[in-house]
Amino acid sequence: MVALLTAGALSMAFSLFMTPLFVRLFKKLEWGQFIRDDGPKSHHAKRGTATMGGIVIIIATLFGFFTAMLITGDAISVSALLVLFMMVGLGLVGFIDDFTKTRKQRSLGLTGWAKIFGQVVVAISFGILAINFPSPEAVTPASTAISLTRDLPLDFMILGPVIGVILYLLWTSFIVTATSNGVNVTDGLDGLATGASILAIGSYIVIGFWQYNQACGGSVADEVAYKCYEVRDPLALAIVAAAICGSLIGFLWWNTSPASIFLGDTGSLALGGALAALAILTRTELLLVLIGGLFVIETGSVIVQRAYFKVTRGKRIFRMSPIHHHFELKGWAEITVVVRFWIVGGLLVAAGVGTFYLEWILR
Repeated sequence: MVALLTAGALSMAFSLFMTPLFVRLFKKLEWGQFIRDDGPKSHHAKRGTATMGGIVIIIATLFGFFTAMLITGDAISVSALLVLFMMVGLGLVGFIDDFTKTRKQRSLGLTGWAKIFGQVVVAISFGILAINFPSPEAVTPASTAISLTRDLPLDFMILGPVIGVILYLLWTSFIVTATSNGVNVTDGLDGLATGASILAIGSYIVIGFWQYNQACGGSVADEVAYKCYEVRDPLALAIVAAAICGSLIGFLWWNTSPASIFLGDTGSLALGGALAALAILTRTELLLVLIGGLFVIETGSVIVQRAYFKVTRGKRIFRMSPIHHHFELKGWAEITVVVRFWIVGGLLVAAGVGTFYLEWILR
């Protein structure tokens, strides 16, 4: 518990006090945001705002987590390192995309397929590592089964070791690319993706801590032992989630409207990757549809808009996608859209955590 609070506090302090220094550095390096020409006119004033804020979040998270481990003397678990690996790996993919934009002075960086390729490479590497490194109880960080609030009786390995592993890696890659792109799509208004990520990733502090208290082989009471969770290092997952949330809270001070710095793809892909990794390692993959519900809505609006546009040969459902731009063009103030979307995201997160706890009660 001490490590959890320490990690969150240190990472928050780092991002809160160090972000202005990074803003000045990024502006000196001319790492400024480029705005879509077809976007809302009000966004054109944001051109040149420092971007790649994900670098701050990643460094703050690493600082908070590892310093907390050093102070408390707790062991650094494989599961926590896997989440950080995913975060840094996808952050690197996003950095290449952001750097391409600033280098070529345009609003488009990597091609869509190049970005997906990078995401899949990181996801596959994560997936392979996650089914190794078993604990003394033979529990690996991830499993080859599909999960909701815990593993379901739907294990890919039933089809054989070769096909099973291939399907597991495809499933992992889908979760990672879908989640990271979902956060990336949501990152279109000042503070929107940052606040939504605090809510979603923050839920894994609760989930991880609850799984730690109800871990199989732990201090769980005999009368509820059948409800225990077979998750490796659940407390470590809660600690790394706290470190990420702390860094986001400090960053949001500078990222809220009017933003001094943007997440950039460096931040949005890193956060999406961390969220996906937490879902996979806590065995709550399908629950991510609720916990990351706002990201699902945002991504769904883009898919529906494009599909409808092609089918009707030019007609649109929304004035602009992602859907947050639709409400902007309807006349909503940017801050109004952001706060109302945070409310929607928070309600969906509450539904996700509630579903997680309800399963334990009814089990």
